[in-house]
Amino acid sequence: MTPDFDFGLGETADMIRETTQRFAKERIEPLAAKIDAEDWFPRDELWPAMGELGLHGITVEEEFGGLGLGYLEHVIAQEEIARASASIGLSYGAHSNLCVNQIRRWANPEQKAKYLPKLISGEHVGSLAMSEAGAGSDVVSMKLRAEKTDRGYVLNGTKFWITNAAYADTLVVYAKTGEGSRGITTFLIEKDMPGFSIGQKIDKMGMRGSPTAELVFNDCEVPEENVMGPLNGGVGVLMSGLDYERTVLSGIQLGIMQACLDVVLPYIRERKQFGQAIGHFQLMQAKVADMYVALNSARAYVYAVAKSCDAGKTTRFDAAGAILLASESAVKVSLEAIQALGGAGYTKDWPVERFARDAKLLDIGAGTNEIRRMLIGRELIGA
Repeated sequence: MTPDFDFGLGETADMIRETTQRFAKERIEPLAAKIDAEDWFPRDELWPAMGELGLHGITVEEEFGGLGLGYLEHVIAQEEIARASASIGLSYGAHSNLCVNQIRRWANPEQKAKYLPKLISGEHVGSLAMSEAGAGSDVVSMKLRAEKTDRGYVLNGTKFWITNAAYADTLVVYAKTGEGSRGITTFLIEKDMPGFSIGQKIDKMGMRGSPTAELVFNDCEVPEENVMGPLNGGVGVLMSGLDYERTVLSGIQLGIMQACLDVVLPYIRERKQFGQAIGHFQLMQAKVADMYVALNSARAYVYAVAKSCDAGKTTRFDAAGAILLASESAVKVSLEAIQALGGAGYTKDWPVERFARDAKLLDIGAGTNEIRRMLIGRELIGA
């Protein structure tokens, strides 16, 4: 274990960490190697149990079955889940933040009453679908189109890179209802809607066990009451959620860095070379010092941005900055963890190679680091 630095997050945040950490250690960590090796999503084994703890509805008001807490608590839960399995952490973030939190923020009372209870209990799995094969960072170029009919809308097209797609019961989906940035609308899609199906399943380098797939809409009929938020106001819905998405998903990288230290510190205390534990060599001490500082530096920024989200004072460039720092730090720390273990770290016998594969995703997902730098730089120079 690493020393516990007191960030002064408060009693509620500490309680969420303790509860989630215990659950993750007992229920998620024993499954982590199998999740990765078999690309297995243990929905039945974990999702309802996480619902019983209230983890799926941390930011949702109590009247809809949530805990009524903030993004700081959500980040901490995300961190502890990802510490046990980054794959489960990713699916959890897509469910609890990208889907559940967007419904909490934008759905009307009838939609909230219909969809939130089963998502929060863990009976249902949620997802969000923005990206397409040709529309990632350039979201306005999406091709999925929703045509108005007498009974609602008919959707035609595809979405790609969608986390939880194959298991999702409820999906927040963005589609074109007009032209340009003022012609996108948000829809609530149910898995059994006629004309909706799962296409290609994507085999990934890391985050295996967090299912990723294509969505196919072939004359998919969606009733009018499943429009979420204002008609043609989908870009506003989408962009308003990105700051919270980036902040909460930063917790995944914090969890990966902590997991690296969880493995490396005991190893270098026990592994002997030249007649002593390798942790006695100054080069190894410098390595773990850098890993520890990278983790707590990222924690400080991420926690501060999460607090800012809760205070309604977050900025887009700081949310981008928090995940930029956390993501790049996690890649470096995971590679150092492999190096610290030497040849053992390059084998499947130790989990650090998995940590490195998992860490790389968030250099790309939720907006690439290049896009994050563009947002921050543009703001700083006033462009």
